[in-house]
Amino acid sequence: MKKYSYVGVAFIILIFGIYAVPKIVNKFKTPTLITIAKVPNFEFTNQDGELISNAFYKNKVYVVEFFFTTCPTICPRMNENMVKIQNEFYGNLDFGIASFSINPKHDTPEILKQYAKDHGATLKTWNFLTGNQDKIYELANKGFTLYAGENSDAEGGFEHSGMFALVDKQGNIRSRLDENGNPIAFYEGLDPKGVQMIKEDIQILLKE
Repeated sequence: MKKYSYVGVAFIILIFGIYAVPKIVNKFKTPTLITIAKVPNFEFTNQDGELISNAFYKNKVYVVEFFFTTCPTICPRMNENMVKIQNEFYGNLDFGIASFSINPKHDTPEILKQYAKDHGATLKTWNFLTGNQDKIYELANKGFTLYAGENSDAEGGFEHSGMFALVDKQGNIRSRLDENGNPIAFYEGLDPKGVQMIKEDIQILLKE
């Protein structure tokens, strides 16, 4: 009986190994990053009153979000996670962040500067950007396809995506593939898993 028991146990271990090994291998496999689109040209004013365009981010890997300073819902958590990304790559001159306000009428450079200070945004290459609202919405909705819009029924009066976009040194929006081989397109800015994934992919792009 013991002989058959040992054989049974060995069979179970073998089956488990066949099932588990591919998952373990995939876990440590370097993600494949594809190009989603080219970032359109933009120029907006940052928290220091400086004009910032695509040229600022030339040869830099950077993360993009759309937010507003009076957001009562997801923005605080998004920027809490963005600070974690900032801290991961702090001191790397090839890394940056661009946070575009979708309420530029309220979010002046002065307000953005105080917001940055209050939320621990100390990276010199992290720009909080404001300017013409129509142009910002066009950049969000058409350039990045990250939804942003006014909605009087929404908390705070605006709606926007909680996703982060990842841009490479050549100004291309990049994304990893999911387990089915489909591009995820953007990274969940509210979820620790999404934050970890974008950290891993930033590291890959910094080496390109």
